[in-house]
Amino acid sequence: MKSHTPSLLREYTGWVRDRDACERARATCRDTAAQLSDARVPTEALARFVEPGKRLLIFPRAATMAPEGAVWRLGTLLLGESGELWAAGKVTRAAERGRVGYQSVSREDRKDLAAAALKGGYPEGTVVNFDAHALTLTPESVANLGAEDPIGFDEGEVRVRWRAGAPLSGALTLAQYLSERAGLLIDPPLGAT
Repeated sequence: MKSHTPSLLREYTGWVRDRDACERARATCRDTAAQLSDARVPTEALARFVEPGKRLLIFPRAATMAPEGAVWRLGTLLLGESGELWAAGKVTRAAERGRVGYQSVSREDRKDLAAAALKGGYPEGTVVNFDAHALTLTPESVANLGAEDPIGFDEGEVRVRWRAGAPLSGALTLAQYLSERAGLLIDPPLGAT
């Protein structure tokens, strides 16, 4: 009869390695958030897009944005003030809707999103990130992420893809990625604003 002990040992060793990688990743996120906060790097808004509701008498209800916190945009990732991590979604800048100009459907959609951010209570000009999804740094959740997600496991580390669908082998570890991106926000290159 064949023993399953070696395969169970490999599974357990892999789980411990992934657990340790996730613990390091969570600590890195918290440390990076503290660095950005200490350097007084401005945050951006994080919101949830709320679809237009039912009509009120004859008037349609407009879409809005529900505030969900503040984040720093670090490329394909958003980092919360307490070290939470999100996969970046879409972004808009709060603004008045203005007249319908029928320039293009996509332009009108962008105007609607900007107006939804303004209706959500954000001051005009505020950058609002939305349609972001939370990335939970546990072995089970990271292992279940797909190739379209910005992070995943490779060689015992949580790594960041440079684009959706890119392989993780050779990609920067989360610690390297956050250090590089945070460094650009804390000490921007000459001429960057």
